[in-house]
Amino acid sequence: MSRLKVTETFVSIQGEADAVGWPTLFIRLTGCPLRCVYCDTQYSFYGGEWRTLDELLVIARESSVRHVCVTGGEPLAQKACLELLTALCEASYSVSLETSGALDVARVDPRVSRVVDLKTPESGEGKRNMLQNLDVLTSHDQLKFVLCSRTDYEWARDLLRERAAPLPAQVLFSPVWGQVEPRDLADWILADRLPVRLQVQLHKYLWGSEPGR
Repeated sequence: MSRLKVTETFVSIQGEADAVGWPTLFIRLTGCPLRCVYCDTQYSFYGGEWRTLDELLVIARESSVRHVCVTGGEPLAQKACLELLTALCEASYSVSLETSGALDVARVDPRVSRVVDLKTPESGEGKRNMLQNLDVLTSHDQLKFVLCSRTDYEWARDLLRERAAPLPAQVLFSPVWGQVEPRDLADWILADRLPVRLQVQLHKYLWGSEPGR
């Protein structure tokens, strides 16, 4: 039976993307090939415990919530992540995947809401982006830009404007916690009339940077 290395599982309020505000089970898988300068889950790079798919499905059932978010690290770095996502969908959960823009998302079960975090220049990992991922996103997915500065904002704005057709996915602009003021980002979006959704990390407003929240 397939196993995955898991850093932690916990129930919290979803702080990001389209399911924001919902009580959610988070399954945080271990490992990540990226090293973004603002990463707030470095503890998930190493360690963890091996869990079978059945064990994770039991955890999901005992959580008593209907939303499940598979996150990391970078969850798609583990091949069995695809099996986990499908198994959760088959069990009738509302499933989201938080993944970088550096790995192929085309094979993810179409029932999963893919939240793809495209890396900006100042993240330190912008060269890792697989821009072909943008061509497979649907209205069920979200494309997220985590912005370190006005320069990152302009890069993301210009990338969206240069596309031949609008993306069907929701586009989320999120300020790096403690680095870009949300009000400034709101003003930039309004000034440029960008068809994007401002996103703040609700969980950090509720609990700060506590791990496992």
